[in-house]
Amino acid sequence: MASRKKQRTKQKTPQETPPKDPRKTPPQGVWIGALATAAVVGYLALDREASHRADPENATQVAHGAELYAAHCAECHGANLEGDENWQMPLADGGLRAPPHDESGHTWHHADAHLFAYSKNGGKDMAPAQFKSNMPGFAEKLTDGDIWAVLAYIKSRWPRHIQLRQDRLNSPGG
Repeated sequence: MASRKKQRTKQKTPQETPPKDPRKTPPQGVWIGALATAAVVGYLALDREASHRADPENATQVAHGAELYAAHCAECHGANLEGDENWQMPLADGGLRAPPHDESGHTWHHADAHLFAYSKNGGKDMAPAQFKSNMPGFAEKLTDGDIWAVLAYIKSRWPRHIQLRQDRLNSPGG
């Protein structure tokens, strides 16, 4: 009889992954921090975009604008955007009274960029020479985002058909 040697084969085991060098692998906190940073940067990018336009559909922007309007605009333009009584009649100094910002006025006849510049810089810098504006500028009191929020609030109070008409002025070629 031939002698048979039992051949033992070493059972192959899956190669174990060598332990990671902790010096080369960022700790879990770094990953969480990176994700949080990305989220904040994304939010700020969206917020920056929102703060450079008047969006009557943005509830946060409209609510902020309502507070600012009450504090800075309502005294002249009325708590309900109704404007000064007889707003189309000149004052003794030749300027006009504060117009309404509701649909009965002419605010919606202007593009957002014009309304923003007029609010920021005041009427003296924006009105034609033959027109005397008493509108002060708010560049020193409100941020650009605040001014856009006030405009969003005003626009949110207009009927939908007025919003759509005014929004066409904001389109290229509008």
